[in-house]
Amino acid sequence: MQLQGFFKKPKNELEKGGRTPANAMAEAHAEPSELCPSCKKAVLLNELWDNNLVCSCGHHFRMNARQRIDFITDPGSFCEMDGDLRARDVIEFPGYEKKLKHARLASGEKEAVICGTGTIGGSACCLFVMEPSFMMGSMGTVVGEKITRLFEYATAHSLPVVGFTVSGGARMQEGILSLMQMAKTSGAVRRHSDAGNLYIAVLTDPTTGGITASFAMEGDIILAEPGALIGFAGPRVIEQTIRKKLPEGFQRAEFLVERGFVDRIAPRAGQKKLLARLLQLHERRTAQ
Repeated sequence: MQLQGFFKKPKNELEKGGRTPANAMAEAHAEPSELCPSCKKAVLLNELWDNNLVCSCGHHFRMNARQRIDFITDPGSFCEMDGDLRARDVIEFPGYEKKLKHARLASGEKEAVICGTGTIGGSACCLFVMEPSFMMGSMGTVVGEKITRLFEYATAHSLPVVGFTVSGGARMQEGILSLMQMAKTSGAVRRHSDAGNLYIAVLTDPTTGGITASFAMEGDIILAEPGALIGFAGPRVIEQTIRKKLPEGFQRAEFLVERGFVDRIAPRAGQKKLLARLLQLHERRTAQ
């Protein structure tokens, strides 16, 4: 009986001389696609881009900050502020400098938030948009400083603020200095409000931790994208703490609308139109 090669695995497509799959040509020329985590279907990227990164089932994929600014502001109207500010390893946290370097390479941004002025539907406003690809939009000293400066500028010029949040919370690599940004940004929001100015917060997936416990939930009007996870601690942490199963959809945008924490769900398709209308309704007109 010939036993040579009996226990050898059959060659796969990647081995020299291996099998060629019947659909190899089709695979080589297939259009790039993305698997939707909601409906589990492959969505062609060109269709996804044409639909503002929203699947036909309604699932909202994450947008990076520059994409969202281009999507929401009037063409050519956005002017960035404090774009050169970047975090430093102030408390010499092990490995932080390396993480910052990787975050800048991964996101193409210097920090986890972009701030500036622009117009939405012709209405002038200040705008901040958080960047999910930069350490999951975590808030360190520079993020807090940039948002505080934006609110101070808006207060000085009597402008409304529109803010898009996406974050895993405060940046632990900056210790207490990161947590202090919760109070600093909240103070700036309060002064902006006391001066009679409008602040619209748009919560996207996910908005959690110290961001939720500060400026994300301090808007005069709080909108949220469909299905966005919004909360302080994550669902698993809460379940492990209270040792109880949480309700279906707990901490999702729809759950929070029902309980009054969010004013309205704002699907991306009509988001710019809705924001433009809200800004127009709340414009501060100089008395004649």
